[in-house]
Amino acid sequence: MRARLVRPHPAPGPRRALTGAATALLTLTALGCGDTGSPSGDFNPGGTPSNARPATDPTPQSAPPPTQSAQEINKTVLQRYLEYQRVYKRVYRVNDPAPLSAIVTEPLLSSITKDVQAMAAKNEVWRFTNIFNPRVQSRSPDGASVNVIDCVRTLTAYRYSTKTGQRLGGGTGDAVAYLTTLKYDAGTWKVADSKRGNSC
Repeated sequence: MRARLVRPHPAPGPRRALTGAATALLTLTALGCGDTGSPSGDFNPGGTPSNARPATDPTPQSAPPPTQSAQEINKTVLQRYLEYQRVYKRVYRVNDPAPLSAIVTEPLLSSITKDVQAMAAKNEVWRFTNIFNPRVQSRSPDGASVNVIDCVRTLTAYRYSTKTGQRLGGGTGDAVAYLTTLKYDAGTWKVADSKRGNSC
């Protein structure tokens, strides 16, 4: 587990740090984010935006319907992002990664699943509270991939023993910028990756 106190994405292993120009862009963009939003949890939904699937890809439902406006797509993507955060919080609360498949896809799905399984093996769980204020930053040319920027504020994040109920560690958190990529997959939007940036 990494950056445990920033349960903004509670920070398990899934996230990767941004580097170079990407970090600068994420930091500058995050400065415009507020502090309010829906409380939920996401340890480290970190990741790197993957190359968008070409518009000529014959795979069914590889892009949202052309009849949807950009505003409609943005609204749906942000709703799915917040749902991901809610699922992420529940998953770490009970150490059950099963619900992830409905909202998360690869490569992030495997990363979070492994981290949750590692926590379960140690008989430990996380309890955390985050505040989100996401907004759409960019989308791929074919519209099948959308990047969401968020300054995630972690109010508290504590680790507990599932055997004794004893608090093992944690405390108050801080605010960290995250760049999360959602992809249109089989008719719905799923979180594919997320990257942790600087404080915001």
